[in-house]
Amino acid sequence: MNTLLNAALPGIITLPILAQSIVEHNGMEYALARAGAETRLAVLGKLGDPRLQAFEGEFRSNDDTTLVQAPLTAVNAAALRAQLPWLQPRLLGLHTSAGMGDRLGLATPGHIRAVRQTSGAVAPIFAQQSMREMARTIRTPQQVMDDATWGVFQENWQAGFGADADHLKNTEDVDICLAAGFTFFTIDPGEHVDNRAELAGLGELQELAAKLPPEMQTAANGLSGRRLKIEHVKVVFDEKTLFKAMVKYGRAVWHVATMYQHLEQQSAGRPFELEVSVDETTLPTSHAEHAYIASELKRLGVEWVSLAPRFVGDFEKGVDYIGDVAAFEADIAGHAAVARHFGGYKLSLHSGSDKFSIYPAAMRQTHGRVHLKTAGTSYLEALRTVAMLDTQLFREIYSFARIRYETDRASYHVSAQLKRAPQPEQVSDWSSLLDQFDAREILHVTFGSVLRETTPGGSPIFAERLFHLLRSQPEAYASNLEKHFVRHLSPFMQAS
Repeated sequence: MNTLLNAALPGIITLPILAQSIVEHNGMEYALARAGAETRLAVLGKLGDPRLQAFEGEFRSNDDTTLVQAPLTAVNAAALRAQLPWLQPRLLGLHTSAGMGDRLGLATPGHIRAVRQTSGAVAPIFAQQSMREMARTIRTPQQVMDDATWGVFQENWQAGFGADADHLKNTEDVDICLAAGFTFFTIDPGEHVDNRAELAGLGELQELAAKLPPEMQTAANGLSGRRLKIEHVKVVFDEKTLFKAMVKYGRAVWHVATMYQHLEQQSAGRPFELEVSVDETTLPTSHAEHAYIASELKRLGVEWVSLAPRFVGDFEKGVDYIGDVAAFEADIAGHAAVARHFGGYKLSLHSGSDKFSIYPAAMRQTHGRVHLKTAGTSYLEALRTVAMLDTQLFREIYSFARIRYETDRASYHVSAQLKRAPQPEQVSDWSSLLDQFDAREILHVTFGSVLRETTPGGSPIFAERLFHLLRSQPEAYASNLEKHFVRHLSPFMQAS
């Protein structure tokens, strides 16, 4: 059979083939072809092979060969996943893992190149985005999945990856993500956490607990008076401790259980993994509260692979951990002991990007049962690429981000101040701005506004130029991502 590499149909393949993407499978050959910002799928098969008809595009044939040059559409992504099984996301289990969110849909090649350097020590999630992020980037779960598919295919990654439907809060979002093929579901019950428990006295706690669903009452949970010795952690469920945990997390646990039941019903036997996220709360999750959550989830029949407590210290977006690293290590050591006691699930570090100071402690105390979740840091590396290649565009984005910051920060945990961030006229090295604390957070949380801003006539002000630049210079973006994520992943390669 002719091959894409040797120009099977002279004059027919109109774009240069990306050699690393070429794969032969079951008598068919597949590759990406690219010139500038234009990328196409090339599929080569024997004349009359019915599998070619799954693709939409331009068909050209010679005596015994047919070439399809196809756009990167949802139809073609689905056809490719059906024919190349390693493009379908899978379960990651208890393997040390990392989720790499991609707000622009262009980061997967760079992520893969970093993961390759871990030699299999870190299992990746390449398709990951929260519903909040999708709303702000005007993307759908299917688009997130398809963009990851194209990146995995381009880099010929066949070692498997997960797909995380992140921070889901209702069953409607679960259904959309199931239909798109996600395998990992992060349930966020934060709206059901009752922080009144932190300051309430015993009497008020008992009154609030009495209003919980009957399934979450003390008579059901059987925890009253229990004493747990969990490695070095002592948990005593005296009245105050138990009722505080019930009030703070009881409705949240019940919400997770109902979401899990819905997932079980709608997945129709298709395997999935569950992560429980209680990290977006005002105050830390105590070890006793963690034990309550885990005990109740088990009682209610929920199976989960990872849990994200609210750790001590501050996990702000896109910057290193703020707090006492020794205190964090003591805290995660206790949470890891609780996790081992209740089944050995992973602990998840949310808002985990750029928290370089605590990665060794997290790996050490969890014995590798840890999941790192990142998102916006890949967008920041896209902006770093823009700063390197088009300083005018970057200057415009930064100036606009400063205008939007006070509004856009409302739904994020950040402490950046405009007065501390350099004014545009003060900046001489635009790339270095990405390493300044306040500017970094300002750029991080304003991504949605940057991508959605339009002229009065409805034309995008930044998005089209941003995407065109990154698509025209994919190696520059991939290189920046690779360097950045090698730094993230290296501490998770082995326990120290």
